[in-house]
Amino acid sequence: MTYWLDLFTGVTWNEFRSAGSNVSGFRETRWKTVQRIKEGDIFLCYLTGVSRFVGLLEVTGKPFQDETPIWKDQTFPCRLSVKPLLELDPEYGVSVHDHRDQLSCFLNSESRNAWTGAFRGSPAKWSQADGDAVVEALRHAEQHPKKLPTDQKKLAKKPRSFVGKDKKAVTIPEDEELPVIAKPKVTDVAPTEHTEIQALLLRLGADMGFDVWVARNDRGRAFNGKCLGEFPRIKDALPLQFDDATNRTIELIDVLWLKGNSIVAAFEVESTTSIYSGLLRMSDLTAMQPNLNIPLYLVAPDERREKVFTEINRPTFSHLNPPLSDICRFIAFSDLKTKIEDVGSYLRFLKPEFLEELSEECSLDDR
Repeated sequence: MTYWLDLFTGVTWNEFRSAGSNVSGFRETRWKTVQRIKEGDIFLCYLTGVSRFVGLLEVTGKPFQDETPIWKDQTFPCRLSVKPLLELDPEYGVSVHDHRDQLSCFLNSESRNAWTGAFRGSPAKWSQADGDAVVEALRHAEQHPKKLPTDQKKLAKKPRSFVGKDKKAVTIPEDEELPVIAKPKVTDVAPTEHTEIQALLLRLGADMGFDVWVARNDRGRAFNGKCLGEFPRIKDALPLQFDDATNRTIELIDVLWLKGNSIVAAFEVESTTSIYSGLLRMSDLTAMQPNLNIPLYLVAPDERREKVFTEINRPTFSHLNPPLSDICRFIAFSDLKTKIEDVGSYLRFLKPEFLEELSEECSLDDR
């Protein structure tokens, strides 16, 4: 059984229930993802705008395409038969903000709005732990109803429209409103050590001839008066080889080196924030793409080395197959800075393999 996010507006949720609550649909561009959903999988129903969970649906059939009217303003032809396990009126739903400590999308503390990236589209695969937390919260809300203040204007929002390639108007569910990342001024607060290391990794990758990616929620951060999102060879979009859920995880990794459609290396920088958040992103990535062979590196201050090794060898990560400590390596800030100074003008001749020498294994048995 797999959990999937299923986005609704207040309008489309009411239309879904009025039609019998037995068919959930998605727009045509989601067909590839819809085909991965199996009988017995669970949809976590979420209302955008008011930001709350309102239901659980069990998938009861195979994906199919149909244009029989269910929703007034859109077709959502990629469909699945479902059985409602739990349905709540929007006023009695579960606010996502009340569960910041249980959901992994809130663990990234770099931006207070970074969590919205997990609610950009559906269907989207969710982790077992996050799904279990939502199910528990919904069950509690069903047994102990509590009416929440509800913005009726947001609840009445219709799905927004765009014009497709065939020039026909198509409407899609309203995703969570994402924060606009403004370009910081040179007079902004001094950059953190986290930002400095991101900048070093971005420049190092670009100097070696790779395209580079910086976490989407960090693009507005500045180092030496320049936004990270404006560094040389920065990419505006990830390769389209992964599903939506995987891309949402990858786009929040601090730094990526890219060659064509391939990821050469992935770096999580942990300075003062929780080490656990970066490890969780990497574990989610390996869980969603078990055959993905990407070198993973956790970059942290020298004094946090012991903390890194302790966290990465926790049972949560040790029970993965393979264990996260076997595939993620540690790089100390001082080693990275020294290496960059030593190679100087020879950066462009470096190969990614030098990271193996610069880093160390994280398995406790091998230390």
